[in-house]
Amino acid sequence: MKTQIIPSNWMLEADLRLDAEYHLSDGRKTRKLVEQSPFKVEVLDKYSSRIFYGGRSSRKYVSKKDKGIPFIGSKDMLKADISPRKYISKKETIDIAAYLLETNWILISRSGNVGNTVFTNTDFLHKGASEHIIRVVPNGKIEAGYLYAFLSSKFGYALMTQGTFGAVIRHIEPNFLSQIPIPLFPAPLRSKINNLIMDSARKKEEATKYLNDANEKLFEFTKLKQLTNEDFDFFAHHDNKRTISTFAIPSDEINCLTLNAFNHSNRMRKLTEYTKNSHKTISLESCLDQAKFFSTGSFPRLELNSPKSIRLINQTDIFSTKIKGKNIARKNVRVDNLVKYGEILIAAVGTLGENETFGRVIFANEELTEQLVSGEFIRMKTSSEIPSGYLFTWLNSEYGFRMIRSTQTGTKLCRPIQKLLANIPVPILPEPKMHQIDSLVKKAHSLRWESVILEGKAINLIEKEIESWQK
Repeated sequence: MKTQIIPSNWMLEADLRLDAEYHLSDGRKTRKLVEQSPFKVEVLDKYSSRIFYGGRSSRKYVSKKDKGIPFIGSKDMLKADISPRKYISKKETIDIAAYLLETNWILISRSGNVGNTVFTNTDFLHKGASEHIIRVVPNGKIEAGYLYAFLSSKFGYALMTQGTFGAVIRHIEPNFLSQIPIPLFPAPLRSKINNLIMDSARKKEEATKYLNDANEKLFEFTKLKQLTNEDFDFFAHHDNKRTISTFAIPSDEINCLTLNAFNHSNRMRKLTEYTKNSHKTISLESCLDQAKFFSTGSFPRLELNSPKSIRLINQTDIFSTKIKGKNIARKNVRVDNLVKYGEILIAAVGTLGENETFGRVIFANEELTEQLVSGEFIRMKTSSEIPSGYLFTWLNSEYGFRMIRSTQTGTKLCRPIQKLLANIPVPILPEPKMHQIDSLVKKAHSLRWESVILEGKAINLIEKEIESWQK
């Protein structure tokens, strides 16, 4: 337990705030350190034209993309892939302009896991965001990338999270953030930091473009139709216009593997038949090396903050732009089963919400190579005949994702039935076309890794400079 006797003037400085967490947080120590900076210090409000959250009106979700705008929440903004999975009605959403994001803004998670930051590039442009995201709009008095790097540093995080309040769900508010002190580093250093952040943002944009190109090439080469909501089963908002799925199947098609109607879905049966009839396909299992499906397995998870620990990455972390993980003791952990470049991982435990990660896939790039992932992933390595980037593109497409989801079993926490997963059809293209898609995917994921390195360098420059003031 952390205890301390504080002087009464601390209470006056904090507008008579009484909770101990505020006064004993790292934020107070950080604030004093920043305010004693050898450089000029101004509050965040001086460097921002607006600090606000929008989108507090009631909203209606729609299934037709042309009737809505893409919508993200505070968890979505952290994902490497922010492809829209929810749309809010253009017609029925009040003050829809208040929802929309622009480039070069700083987004800060306001509720729950507060203080997470994102710098918006063109991937965020014209997407709507919830009220759980605070928007900081830089005014140009200092570089936007520099401002973002400071807020993303451990010092910025400590300052932001000092202002959290709430018993069950934690919050921070724009008026508190507006008074966070920002040190004005010398112009050459600010420029260097800003350039790193801007280069990082551009690489993320390039990565998105390559992945979109890969998906477009897949449909161009296979000539498969784009799916509508009537083509598959899903758990999302209720739509009265959606046809209820009822069907009968012959008794000889029922076996001990599953009685779940979701696994025998008439929609998915038609989609699978359409895929097989439209193109040459082989089963997913036939695309893999001799290990087929495998996992990391189970092991003790004793958290340990030590140079001898190993980082564990779980399903929540792995889809994030900034993969954090947690450090655990190496004892009884198989380090001969670490991730290899080009592996494909399926998030194999979760719920069926449209915005959930269950059933979605990850391509193991340079950042994930030789990393320890949890046993909740189904892992795959492709055979020499099937490029891993091509298989990732198929499984990451709407076809692949819906087919993976159709294999689920379970009530609250679902898992794929691996025998059903093994039979998912995969279109096979001429080798040059598969390698073309594979190349795009690998370029995209290398760019994502490079963007992480650049952002890390920018934040490291911030932290090293501030740490030097303590010496």
